[in-house]
Amino acid sequence: MRKFVLIPDSFKGTLSSQQVCDHMAAAIQKRFPQAEICAIPVADGGEGTCDAFLAAMGGEKRTKTVSGPFFEPVEAFYARLPDGRAVIEMAACAGLPLAGERKDPEKTTTLGVGELVRAALDDGCREIILGLGGSATNDGGTGMAHALGVRFCRADGTAFIPTGGTLGEIERIDCSGVDVRLKETSLTAMCDVINPLCGENGASAVFGPQKGAGEAAVARLDNGLRHLAEKLPDGLTKTALSMPGGGAAGGMGMGASVFLGAKLVSGITAVLDTVGFDERLQNADIVFTGEGRFDTQSLQGKVIDGVAGRAKRAGVPVIAVVGDVGGGLEQAYQKGVTAVCSINRVAVPYTEARLRAAADLEETMDMILRLLSVQTGRTGG
Repeated sequence: MRKFVLIPDSFKGTLSSQQVCDHMAAAIQKRFPQAEICAIPVADGGEGTCDAFLAAMGGEKRTKTVSGPFFEPVEAFYARLPDGRAVIEMAACAGLPLAGERKDPEKTTTLGVGELVRAALDDGCREIILGLGGSATNDGGTGMAHALGVRFCRADGTAFIPTGGTLGEIERIDCSGVDVRLKETSLTAMCDVINPLCGENGASAVFGPQKGAGEAAVARLDNGLRHLAEKLPDGLTKTALSMPGGGAAGGMGMGASVFLGAKLVSGITAVLDTVGFDERLQNADIVFTGEGRFDTQSLQGKVIDGVAGRAKRAGVPVIAVVGDVGGGLEQAYQKGVTAVCSINRVAVPYTEARLRAAADLEETMDMILRLLSVQTGRTGG
C-alpha cells in the first residue's frame, strides 16, 4: 500500500492549503483507492496559520475579545493544540485586512497580540507559537509588550502605549513588571523574512508602503524604530538593530525576541517541527507539496524549500504542484525536489485561471498519478 504525504502552502487568493490538500487527496483516491494519505495543510505565520495547525493536528480554536489595530475591540482567537501548545497568529487582531481603508502604520498597535498571549498564559499554555505575518503595524511590538507588563514612559514620566508614530516619544523602558509566567514559557516566533529592524532593507522601508505609509511616513517610522532600539535596556541596542528577522511584521520580530524572549525561526521550520513531519515521512513513497507561484523565492525558507530539504534527507521524492512557474527549477532539483508541475493548463489571465484552479489542480494530479500507476503496473481508466 502506497503512502502519500500532502503538505502544500495555500495558492494565495485562490485555494487555501486545506482545499489544496482536499483536491490532491481526491485525485489520489481515484487512482490509488487503498493508499494511505497523510494531509498536512500549512501556512506561513500569517492569516490561516491557526486553522492550518488545527486541521493538521486537531485541537480547538479559543475566541477572545482583544484590542484591534486601532485599539477598538475585535473578536480574535488562538488555537490550543491537543498537547497544550498555543498557536497565535498576529493577523487575527493586528492584520492588514482589519485596517480596511484606514491603513496607517503610524497609528496601529500590536496591543491585541499581547492580550492573546496573556489569554494563552491564563489558559495554562507554557509553549506558544506566534505567527508573524500579515500585520498592519509598525510599532516594534511595543503594544504587545505593554499588554504583558512592559512600561514605556515619556520624558515627563507618564506611561503610554506607543504606536509606530509615537515611538520617538519613548524616553525610558521599564521591563521590571513583565509577566513572570513568560520566564517559564517557551515562545517561538514564526518569521519568514530576514530583514533587519531599520535601514533600507528594514521593516519600514520594505513593508511600510503596503501598510499605507508614504515616503515621508516611512522615514518617520524608520527613525521611530531606531529610537526604540536605542532606548532598550541592558545593552540590547546592537542586538536589536542587527538581528536577522528583527524587521518582520513591523518590528515584531525584534519585539518578540527582546520583550518576550521568543526564538525566531523560519515559519516552515516551526510548522514541520510542530506537526512532527519527520515522523510522518516514515514509510512515505511520495511527498506532494505546492504553492500558488513557484520561483527563486520559493527556495528561500518557504514551504517547498523546507519540505524538500527534510524529504531529501529521508530519501523520499518530492513533487511540487504549483499554480505557475517563474524560474528556479535547477535550484529546486538540487535541493531535493524531484519535479515541479504547473496546473496552468491553458493560456488565460490569472483572473480566469483562478476560477478553474480546483479542477486544473485535480487534472494535473491525475496526470502525475497516471504515470505513477504505470510505474507500479496499474494503468487506470
